Amino acid sequence: MADHPLTPSDLATAGPVALAQGRVPGQDWRFSVVFEMARVLARQQDLETLPLELLSCVIRTWEAAEAGALLLYDPSDGWLAVRAALGYDLAGAPHIRLAPGEGPYGRVFQTGQAELYPAPEAVAAARASLTLANRELFAAATAGLRPAQCAVFLPLLTPEARVGVLILENRQRPGSFAAADMPFLQALADLIALAVENARLRKELQAARALEEANRLEAELTSILAHEMRTPLTSIKGYSTALLMDEVAFSPETQREFLQIIDEECDTLQELIHDLLESSIIDAGLLRIEPQPLRLPHLAQKVSDDMAHRAPQHRFLIDFSPDFPIVDADPNRVEQVLRNLLDNAVKYSPDGGLIVIRGEVGQDEVVISVADQGVGIAPEHLNRLFEKFFRVTSALGRHVVGSGLGLPIARTIVESHGGRIWAESQLGQGTTFYFTLPLKGPDRTAADKELQDER
Repeated sequence: MADHPLTPSDLATAGPVALAQGRVPGQDWRFSVVFEMARVLARQQDLETLPLELLSCVIRTWEAAEAGALLLYDPSDGWLAVRAALGYDLAGAPHIRLAPGEGPYGRVFQTGQAELYPAPEAVAAARASLTLANRELFAAATAGLRPAQCAVFLPLLTPEARVGVLILENRQRPGSFAAADMPFLQALADLIALAVENARLRKELQAARALEEANRLEAELTSILAHEMRTPLTSIKGYSTALLMDEVAFSPETQREFLQIIDEECDTLQELIHDLLESSIIDAGLLRIEPQPLRLPHLAQKVSDDMAHRAPQHRFLIDFSPDFPIVDADPNRVEQVLRNLLDNAVKYSPDGGLIVIRGEVGQDEVVISVADQGVGIAPEHLNRLFEKFFRVTSALGRHVVGSGLGLPIARTIVESHGGRIWAESQLGQGTTFYFTLPLKGPDRTAADKELQDER
């Protein structure tokens, strides 16, 4: 490849394909490397893919470099480890660990000075200073390959940190790397160091933000549980203490009323704890769906009958066609979704009214809806309904008991079945929640899709 500055005529005659490949006829190879490097950095690769992308663009665009490796320093364990390599057998490469100062790799990292080995004897002598274990690993990585005829070792440095080492090799002819190339190669290594360090900082920032969000959610959960549990516990304590008082005699009706309140408050505590445990199971990725043939009208009737006993001020209507199809779904999980939606409808229609559970059949799914005549939800809150701990309180002007986990749990269950869930509402006119279940069930749908893909 000719070694002269790039001219406007070179660019004019190169064509888009040549430019996209990073090679322009007659161009200076330095331009080719920088061009490809810019393309890689523009994509903002993460720390897992960036080292290999950067190394690949150097070897692909510079004919003198036929093989190479990027070793990055991990401050947590104090070792240099291979993070990317091309032109080697990579089976043993992940096990290579070099101490700062060990061999040409560690020495270049430690001193910050590049080293050029123009002949195979020099390369072999330099690697002889590695530990026996690392010599064996390098020998395994290059087994069956022609020995390096020349090599260059470049430190990866930023103003704030030592990042690692870049190694480039030529296995065809000695002297492929020249001393005149070293300033540009070191500038290239500095650019790689900055890119890798920026990727590492982005990863650390993301981890810090995730930790901050986890701490915020934990604090919010603790606050919500403390607040939500205080009211039922206070009621339980108050009424049970009253019943145990020797100096006061309550009528059987009053005693029954007190006991009923205690029972209801225990149910509230049980629901809070259940939602918390379910949310923990979901967060841990342990939610299991066990589909089986399910008659949704029967399940809806069962759940509404149970809810009618707990909310006598409400009326419940079940609206399913007589020929409503059987679906494949987990009955316990779908029941959980319906209970959460009905419980939400009761809480946000405190003056009673009609609650309708309706089933409709689509082309490849069924749509279940739960509609109330409650206070409704403002448009700006609809998109947040399925966020953890979010609860609509402004429309009621009073506190609504709950963990704020019921709707997020319902969403996860529905989506695990391959369905969707959403809400429609108008302030003062009630809310309708919808969710879908595929007619073929989650497992069969996935299997049919895989079969179609294979065809």
